[in-house]
Amino acid sequence: MAGVWESGGGSARARERFLASAVGAAGAAGLAGGYGRDDGDGWPGGGGRLPPVRRSILDSWQRCLRVGLLPQRTELPYQPELDPQEQLVRASAPVLERLQQNISGSRVSVLLADAAARILVCRPGTPGMRQHLDSVQVAPGFSYAEEDAGTNGIGTSLAERRLCTVSSSEHFTDRLQSFACAGAPVRDPLSGSILGILDLTCWHADAHPMMSALLRAAVADIERQLFEQYSERERRLLRSFFASVGRPYRTMAAGDGDRPGAAELGRSDRLALDDAAAELVGAARSAIVEVPLSNGLSATLLCRTVSEAEGGSGVSVQARLPHGQRLPVRPEERQPGDGGAGDQPYLLLVGEPGVGRLALAARQRLALICDSGGRIGTTLEVRRTAEELTEVSVPGFAHEATVDLWDWVLDGQEEPTGGGPRRMRRTALRTVRANGPAQSVGSLVHHPEAELAPTGPDGGRPVPRLDPTATTITVPIVARGTVLGVAAFHRDLDAPRFDDDDLSLARELVNRAAICLDNACRYTREHQLALTLQRSLLPRALPAQRAVEAAHRYLPAQGGVGGDWYDVIPLSGGRVALVVGDVVGHGLHAAATMGLLRTAVRNFSALDLPADELLGHLDALVDSLDQEESVAGNGIGVVGATCLYVVYDPVSQHCTMASAGHLPPGVVSPDGTAVLPEVPVGPPLGMGRSPFEAIDCELPEGTLLVLYTDGLVEDRRHDIDAGLARLRAALSGPVRSPERTCASLIAELLPDRPSDDVALLVARTRVTDAMHVASWDVPIDPAAVAAVRAAAGRQLAAWGLSEAAFTTELIVSELVTNAIRHAEGPVQLRLLRDSVLICEVADASSTSPRLRRARTTDEGGRGLFLVAQLAQRWGTRYTPSGGKVIWAEQPLTPRY
Repeated sequence: MAGVWESGGGSARARERFLASAVGAAGAAGLAGGYGRDDGDGWPGGGGRLPPVRRSILDSWQRCLRVGLLPQRTELPYQPELDPQEQLVRASAPVLERLQQNISGSRVSVLLADAAARILVCRPGTPGMRQHLDSVQVAPGFSYAEEDAGTNGIGTSLAERRLCTVSSSEHFTDRLQSFACAGAPVRDPLSGSILGILDLTCWHADAHPMMSALLRAAVADIERQLFEQYSERERRLLRSFFASVGRPYRTMAAGDGDRPGAAELGRSDRLALDDAAAELVGAARSAIVEVPLSNGLSATLLCRTVSEAEGGSGVSVQARLPHGQRLPVRPEERQPGDGGAGDQPYLLLVGEPGVGRLALAARQRLALICDSGGRIGTTLEVRRTAEELTEVSVPGFAHEATVDLWDWVLDGQEEPTGGGPRRMRRTALRTVRANGPAQSVGSLVHHPEAELAPTGPDGGRPVPRLDPTATTITVPIVARGTVLGVAAFHRDLDAPRFDDDDLSLARELVNRAAICLDNACRYTREHQLALTLQRSLLPRALPAQRAVEAAHRYLPAQGGVGGDWYDVIPLSGGRVALVVGDVVGHGLHAAATMGLLRTAVRNFSALDLPADELLGHLDALVDSLDQEESVAGNGIGVVGATCLYVVYDPVSQHCTMASAGHLPPGVVSPDGTAVLPEVPVGPPLGMGRSPFEAIDCELPEGTLLVLYTDGLVEDRRHDIDAGLARLRAALSGPVRSPERTCASLIAELLPDRPSDDVALLVARTRVTDAMHVASWDVPIDPAAVAAVRAAAGRQLAAWGLSEAAFTTELIVSELVTNAIRHAEGPVQLRLLRDSVLICEVADASSTSPRLRRARTTDEGGRGLFLVAQLAQRWGTRYTPSGGKVIWAEQPLTPRY
């Protein structure tokens, strides 16, 4: 075996040099300089200095580098549900069967790929070969395009648009080094466009130069089979055309490539050429026309008649493109004296004049329907979907289009069942007329009942109605048997009238739009329900308290309701808890879970638990909920929810923070310095009941605490660190009010349409005036109760709260007496004048008293019951030193 199949040593050294130096323009010239030609088969032309790498291989390596492909790549894109490509597969089946019989025993496998280099058919050379091919993902569904698999027979042949051979170390990726392969394009016989790639693959040691010849013959056979799938009339016209240009018809055999280095025309330019060609065929006359292209250049179309031997006639259209441009079709063989590559003609279309006119109209209608599939329903917004229907229709189908919808559709509601009034409103309008319709967008409109019939007289599909002048079509917009509105299409009187085909087209367009409008309406309804549920679970108003001045924002995501939440919870002793949390995911489940967690946090807060212990209880709750979901088999859990819990005491200015997988808060000191404190971040809730850790700090009066969810600082454009840096920069500077801080953060950090929901809570700390706090150390002596009670009465009088003296003295007597009799010293009494009057008795015992109803024969046990009746609320909290505080709150009199 000779030639390209023996290039392992030299190409291996060239590949090593190429990868080691990351070859640029100069390096590529150094590798390729001095080589002989690289012909269509990919065989080296001899000569040159080492290493002997072929130009086509070097070009492929460079393309692989440009797309960032790594030689070590092992995984390829996989698409399990491929387009069946029936035309190609049906034509190639008998050819592949014969080819495999001819090469049986040679350990050469036959592969067929589509025009995107995805393998459709894989026929291993031997039964044992399949295992080796599967190990490198040579199997149906896998993509072997160059940008995915590197240099290989399929991808490189598609990129070069001609027969290419790749052997051993010429493969760019390491995984294919032991194989040799040859690939060639299979083209449509009429247009010359590439339909797929035929490839022969074997072990490098089993490669043979005859593989290229076999491949050429097989491709020619497949293209003949494709040609036979055309009608007899099309085949006669095509043969007559080739006879008229002076050569017999032959298929586009592998190796007849397109112009090297030419750029393929874009889709819009190709459609413009196809439309112009169809018009020329329909006109049935010889002509030369110029068609402008999007790049500022123009293509020349040559139309001439073709006469058949049987007496019939047709029309052919050829295209000459500017230099540097090409179509994905077969170029004609140039005759001596022809110009350069830029003058090379392309066969664009062959057809019959009468059929051409009908085909042009049908083609335009089909193009409009195809266009509507990609342009209608791009969003889940009702109004935008209605506008898209009018944009598709004008001016290609009508001069003016309107869409009128019921109000309940626009509001995302269910169809009213009662007999109340129903209003239809103009939702979308598009026109090319100088004077638009009298009824503008937003105005109420009326349609006769006949136009609102959901189905035709026979109960079938909705029927478009044509007015007597044949210039207006009205179509009811019907989805699931319900009329959503009416679409109308209008043409000017001097324009061609609507016909039956136009009625069918209007119905098809409206039916497509009806499905999209129904989906948008249902989405709007479900989104509003979820948003209503979520907002009902969030705080409707912040509770009254004096520890902080707070402001908040909640912004739902554009894609759906999320699980972000916040809360401000008044605690005993005038303290306050600030909370934010985030539930993973979107939708009703996330909103419901958010409500559950918020309720749990409020309940745990009522127990006056320390911040780290509260998160531990919340973590255990989430874990139990996930276990219940697992047992139920719903597959929807809560694991991954995060929470930040902050407690601030305005008397001591002491702040405690604990985090369960949440981002740190922003802290802005009164001088404008912004920091993100290093709060110990525990695992997200439900991730294993790991202990949480809290930090303590002192906050000056006027400090801003900024709690937020990740939607404020994280998006697809920036990572989390960049977002935190932007947040810190936005917080720095002169201290603003919480309300202004919320507004500025939303304006500076969020895009117009955030992809995630955002919860933001900003609080400015306050300090309780020392004049509003009074405390006394109480001796462990029952006789001290009277003195403490009298001192409390004097303090209330000084505060102007004499009306509360009787009740307060009674509460003080009961709490102090219980502490002296049942607890351990030291005992301390504290009165705190806040938004309520707070009475606290602290002792060193960890035993908590219990409220019970005393029996008539009991001599004691009525003290706490009496306190509970007199106080607005009361409770117990434990101190870090192991003691406890019994507290009771009373409402202040109106004089305060």
